[in-house]
Amino acid sequence: MSLVSPVAAEVDATGAFKRKPSSFRNWISREAGAKFPPEANRYHLYVSLACPWAHRTLITRAIKGLAHVISYSVVHWRMFERGWTFDEGPGVIPDSVNNASAMRDLYHIAEPNYDGRYTVPVLWDKTLKTIVNNESSEIIRMLSSEFNEFAKNPSLEIYPEDLRHDIDTWNDMIYPNINDGVYRCGFARSQGAYEEAFDKLFSALDTVDGHLATNRYLVGKNFTEADIRLFTTLVRFDPVYFGHFKCNLRRIIDYPNLYNYLKELYQMPHVKDTVDFQHIKGHYYESHKHVNPTGIVPKGPAIDLDSPHDRARLEGAPVSLPEQA
Repeated sequence: MSLVSPVAAEVDATGAFKRKPSSFRNWISREAGAKFPPEANRYHLYVSLACPWAHRTLITRAIKGLAHVISYSVVHWRMFERGWTFDEGPGVIPDSVNNASAMRDLYHIAEPNYDGRYTVPVLWDKTLKTIVNNESSEIIRMLSSEFNEFAKNPSLEIYPEDLRHDIDTWNDMIYPNINDGVYRCGFARSQGAYEEAFDKLFSALDTVDGHLATNRYLVGKNFTEADIRLFTTLVRFDPVYFGHFKCNLRRIIDYPNLYNYLKELYQMPHVKDTVDFQHIKGHYYESHKHVNPTGIVPKGPAIDLDSPHDRARLEGAPVSLPEQA
């Protein structure tokens, strides 16, 4: 999934926001004869530091220890008529592979007649000069499982086979109600659609907070992809979604278990290095003119995610990560 401003085609007759599916769904595989085999320095990630979906891929790349074999570029946080661009700005990493000026250029290199959305993240094949995949949930699984011969942390498995049922159950609840739920609040075009999404969002947050009272991670003592997928929404919630998307019943800091859980994940080695609040706040408040016409970016809130957390009281332990990603 990818971060985009809502368009008419993504709002239904009731005023509810309905996200369109991703378009490129190829798979990197170690199987003999695979079109996209895992190789060092063959693949490149295109991401936005603002986008929660793209953020998943950066975290997985970092904690698996794949920075030395998978390069990446970062788009500008502002997204207007040209979509995601590589315009100069703090934190922007230009496209060193195709010298594209905008993400749309890459989509048309891969498919000249492409007429869909120009989204991030994108996993690019430098050898075949095409897009492998632009669905974040699939990219993180490829990064987790298919590059172990190159990874500095090959033993870390975020989607282990014996836990997949539980992981999928959490993903199926969290994605529509929390990950996409904040967008369904913010991009709703009717009061009824907004209130329905709002109620589901906070019901889901209450459920997760209650679960985390006695479980260190979503799947008990095991850190998994479900935690990564939830983290990228939680870390944006108080700075952006609470005000910008009108998700204002409670902040994450008001949930004792969710807030401490958020701090533990943020403090894991390499994770905080993937968080850029300037890009996050700048994107939402400057790009979504239909939500924030003035483009003014709030200075707050003051949140100390480096303060001590209480998660060590529960069974489980932080994942063992390489010293350098």
